[in-house]
Amino acid sequence: MSHDVVLIPGDGIGPEITRAMRRVVDATGVSISWHVAEAGAAQIERAATPLPPETLEAVRTYGVAIKGPVTTPVGTGFRSVNVALRQAFDLYACVRPCRSLPGDGSRYRDVDLVIVRENTEDLYAGIEFEAGAPEVDELAGIVERSGQRAIRPGSAISIKPISAEGSRRIVTYAFEYARRAGRRKVTAVHKANIMKATDGLFLRVAREVAAAYPDIAFEDKIVDACCMGLVQDPRQFDVLVLPNLYGDIVSDLCAGLTGGLGMAPGANIGDELAVFEATHGSAPDIAGKDIANPTAEILSAALMLEHLGETEAAGRVRAAVVSVLSEGAQVTADVRRAQTGAAAGAVGTAAFADAVIAHLG
Repeated sequence: MSHDVVLIPGDGIGPEITRAMRRVVDATGVSISWHVAEAGAAQIERAATPLPPETLEAVRTYGVAIKGPVTTPVGTGFRSVNVALRQAFDLYACVRPCRSLPGDGSRYRDVDLVIVRENTEDLYAGIEFEAGAPEVDELAGIVERSGQRAIRPGSAISIKPISAEGSRRIVTYAFEYARRAGRRKVTAVHKANIMKATDGLFLRVAREVAAAYPDIAFEDKIVDACCMGLVQDPRQFDVLVLPNLYGDIVSDLCAGLTGGLGMAPGANIGDELAVFEATHGSAPDIAGKDIANPTAEILSAALMLEHLGETEAAGRVRAAVVSVLSEGAQVTADVRRAQTGAAAGAVGTAAFADAVIAHLG
């Protein structure tokens, strides 16, 4: 059986690491028809947007995509290609496994947890008004008439929508994932002690959903206490389900427990479509130098293969990556520094992919 997959190389190191990933996937023997589509800063001049309509149409047509990192301007300009894809296709579940790998340089050796982040609501919904916009005065008036604390003049405002429907489907996804993967516990992470309306709603719905899964343990944690607990002992957690912003922050924290974003795969899942991606940025300063670590992109491809039903191939990819990292002879500079304190003897992006391919069996 052949699978149609949209490949979005992205910006910066994206083309290099997606090239390495594609070679590894092809070497598994799984038949993939790759449909290359572009996104990123280079498309702005051509299409007046970093996410051209034809790329959106390709993802809509084929239903599965894997992408490299895309540069997101800070403070101004297009909000985010990643966010735009999630919102365009209602990819409401961001799934980020965080598992210790050989040579990852972390102080922890036995981390094995999964972040399930709501992807479409919360502050990441992007409903914002700049300081001085007329809507700010209107909103400030509404707040004042409601008897709540006045908004200081000159403020910008972001809106934090959290719905019962969005909360229910992401928490349900987390429990279904836990059951399917043989996980023992789900932790709902929130700030309901302060944000009683929005996070309070998320927590109430999480408790309702948990009652339908008596076979899986449930707890809730305030987000700051959760972060402290993750740093103290990540083994106390299994599956964490979080609103959008907390999920973004905590998933990066957990990546730091397992060697950093260069080791961290990710998936964005909806009811109809799925987009897979490494969780790190585009690193334009090292683009084109054949030194980027493609581990996160390759492990994201393993998630994609599982989604496609190719579980045996996905397992071989993960095992091959672990073997290469365990041997330590053909690893990229960031891994070499984590292992030995110096980059001497490191190999490039393409050579790392060669080593993974050689271990596929």
